[in-house]
Amino acid sequence: MEKLTPMPSDRHPQKAPQEKPAAKHSLTEGSIKDALIRMTIPMILGMFMMFTFSLVDTFFVSLLGTQSLTAISFTFPVTFTIMSLAIGLGVGASAVVAKYLGREDRERAKESSTVINYVALLFAAALIAGCWFFMTPLFTLMGADAELLQLIRQYMGVWFPGSVLLVGLMTANSILRAHGDSKTPSLIMAGSGLINALLDPLLIFGYGPVPAMGIAGAAYATLAAWVLGYGYLFYHLAFRHELISTTLPSWKIMSSSAREMLRIGLPAAGANMMTPLAMGTMTAIAAGFGTSVVAAFGVGARLEPIATLLVLAMSSTLPPLISQNYGAGRLDRIREAYAMSLRFIVIWQLLIYLFLILAAPWIARLFSSDPEVLEVIELFIWILPIGYGMQGIIILSNSSLNAMHRPMSALYLSIARFFVFYVPLAYVGSRLYGISGFFAGAVCANVLMAGVSALTVKRALISEMSQLDSAE
Repeated sequence: MEKLTPMPSDRHPQKAPQEKPAAKHSLTEGSIKDALIRMTIPMILGMFMMFTFSLVDTFFVSLLGTQSLTAISFTFPVTFTIMSLAIGLGVGASAVVAKYLGREDRERAKESSTVINYVALLFAAALIAGCWFFMTPLFTLMGADAELLQLIRQYMGVWFPGSVLLVGLMTANSILRAHGDSKTPSLIMAGSGLINALLDPLLIFGYGPVPAMGIAGAAYATLAAWVLGYGYLFYHLAFRHELISTTLPSWKIMSSSAREMLRIGLPAAGANMMTPLAMGTMTAIAAGFGTSVVAAFGVGARLEPIATLLVLAMSSTLPPLISQNYGAGRLDRIREAYAMSLRFIVIWQLLIYLFLILAAPWIARLFSSDPEVLEVIELFIWILPIGYGMQGIIILSNSSLNAMHRPMSALYLSIARFFVFYVPLAYVGSRLYGISGFFAGAVCANVLMAGVSALTVKRALISEMSQLDSAE
């Protein structure tokens, strides 16, 4: 297809992007492959370090005893919900800012970045204040007894107020990635993870003049990492590169930018929240086969983010490229970037699968010595990861739709993925063929959903092309 030119509309600029010099991190010109590599490699490091936050906290808290470990386990659904909100608002921020950068309207991009940064903080503060106020009834409803509630309040009493900075950090990182800079956010995430890991044992157990704070110490360590990370990031955005302003723009710009961000961000957050709901249902199905299967499934679920780390990294670096080119009307580059990413991720995940099946016995022994658990972990590794390439197509398709300002399409696909395909097929498979069928049903679901997702993106691109053609 010949190169598409932008149309004069609100969705696309009047002039082709080559008529102006490219910005430092412009993603509308040059090699798509080089841009994706440049952005994705540092993102892998950043996301790996981000994963360590909860793992490190859990490890050191586990040394305090079973009660403390149980208490922090109770907090996971709530902390994951706040994390989903942070990721969703970040998705919205990236899509809006990158669109204006693609149009080469850098002033509007700066205004939108400013509004989005402050609105995200205010929105998160309001939501988290409500969660903090209803903390006791919330965790009581989840089944925590009085002793556990005391420990939960020690941890969440610090974590809740601090998590406002988490939302700010995720949103600000997304603004930088929208500018094509994934190196700085990755270094900040890595640095924050390191600070948390260093402070955890010091604040939990105490040393010298530093008192032992117990489970609260883990929360304070995380808070310190967020304060330092967001402080540096705000300085970087506001003063070093002047990508946001310290003063607010007009009310008209504030309201329009906020609506744009929330229109994409809230559905994206909702889509992320589908994951714990689906995993909870899958765990309930696994429980029907006994505790050994539940334990093995839990291990497998924790292995999955590591095995699909590149997919998760690309789900953060592909959207800015798509959004900038969407704003510039360069649908040819969107199509090329999307197709290139899918081809690569399918091949990569196949290689990961080959490694996993070779290493399955050793991986299983890292987590358990129980023969029944070992057997199920190995079975998990032999079956489920073969569908991770298809899962990659699903994830990248959803992030691409958000980047093209089609958040509801992405949300509907997430709902369909988990509750039309994944959970039902896994359940049917478990009834017909036991635990092997349970895993195989999930693989079949990923294959079917990958086809639906790719077709949805194809239709979205055709729709955008039709609008371009009709405006010429």
